[in-house]
Amino acid sequence: MILKKATVLIVDDDPDVLTAVKLLLKTEAQEIITEKNPENLNWLLQRNQVDLVLLDMNFNSAINTGNEGLYWLRKIKEWKPAVCVIMITAYGDIDLAVRSLKEGANDFIVKPWHNEKLIDTIKDLLDKKEGVKTVKASGKSSTGDTSILGESEVMQDIFHKVNKIAPTDANILLLGENGTGKDLMAKAIHERSLRADKPFIKVDVGALTDTLFESELFGHKKGAYTDAREDRSGRFEDAQGGTLFLDEIGNISLQQQAKLLTVLQNRQVTRLGTNKAVDIDIRLICATNLPLSELANESRFRKDLIYRINTVEINMPPLRKRNDDIVIIARHFAKLYASKYLKPSVDFDTAAVQKLKSYNYPGNVRELQYTIERAVIMADDHILRPDDLIFSILETPGETIIDDDNIQLSTLEKNAILRVIEKHNGNITRAAKELGLTRTALYRRLSKYDI
Repeated sequence: MILKKATVLIVDDDPDVLTAVKLLLKTEAQEIITEKNPENLNWLLQRNQVDLVLLDMNFNSAINTGNEGLYWLRKIKEWKPAVCVIMITAYGDIDLAVRSLKEGANDFIVKPWHNEKLIDTIKDLLDKKEGVKTVKASGKSSTGDTSILGESEVMQDIFHKVNKIAPTDANILLLGENGTGKDLMAKAIHERSLRADKPFIKVDVGALTDTLFESELFGHKKGAYTDAREDRSGRFEDAQGGTLFLDEIGNISLQQQAKLLTVLQNRQVTRLGTNKAVDIDIRLICATNLPLSELANESRFRKDLIYRINTVEINMPPLRKRNDDIVIIARHFAKLYASKYLKPSVDFDTAAVQKLKSYNYPGNVRELQYTIERAVIMADDHILRPDDLIFSILETPGETIIDDDNIQLSTLEKNAILRVIEKHNGNITRAAKELGLTRTALYRRLSKYDI
């Protein structure tokens, strides 16, 4: 919807704010409605065809919870779910504003705002509501061949959310299947944060034993255990001032969870072998391939820890739910690997594009990446055809015969698993990640092939 045709409702108990916004939008919108008392919200929404609400976070009202804005946001979404809502907040209430995004707010602005920025934000939301594509069709991290690309609506929503939360210090939980780009998103958030010039430290916590967990994260003194031959700082200290990314957080034990929770609550770490606590200042990002419903099972994961790590959650969608992005990503990898392997520029014929778009991608973006890399290496022409696109045999079930020599899929799968496990020195977590499988799925295959 064009702003010129929109009705905007401003709800704030500060008359100066109401006047300022009304004057600002007077020539921009079709109708401006101002209201000091949020108690009148329902009546106003029922009487008027409101397209967007600017809602203050705090009112001198009977609710008096300190979270009045969140309360009225929930009410608006209950009464008129399709209405866009922008929260108005003071800098000190940034955490509340971030919470409002989880409650359904479309955006928030911080007082004092820049007039042009406020108008642009309103226009973008109304355009998006009407299905108009935004100019910025991709979000990219500065990590070489690991750009985060996407024109699909679901990725546009994620880019918008990241641009809002990255500059804050809110803890973030990244959810999604293996291969959906959680690592890249964590890096992208760091690079858009106010800590971008400080360290970005990643730890694959799902692969750590209890002893290694403490040593790796919290550090140790010389002699703390048998192999502790010198003092060593932990990853919390290494990330001081920057971002700590804990991958596979859903796979750590309850004992490890308790230790992590203590550190996050106290904002201090104590190295193994010493009683001296060290203050820490880090931004925490965690990731897991477990759904949040499974993570919320208290027999598996502490609920108090979930609240600590999950100020904001971002669900990375599987590639099969971003069909509009498949060809964009494929062309990106084709260009990348043509350059890497000194090949001429390559593209896809119509049938190859159709094959790319019709495949289910159980291994997600990682599987697509490896498929394109193989295709570029083996291609005899600058045009890739359907026969050049060979998807991962690890994602194809059954004992299908795949060539004239009667080589069975199971044999190839077993050999591939053995090679990857050997490559990672028996580390199941890393092997599963490279294979595009969950650890559970890989264990099932190990049992199946008696490995």
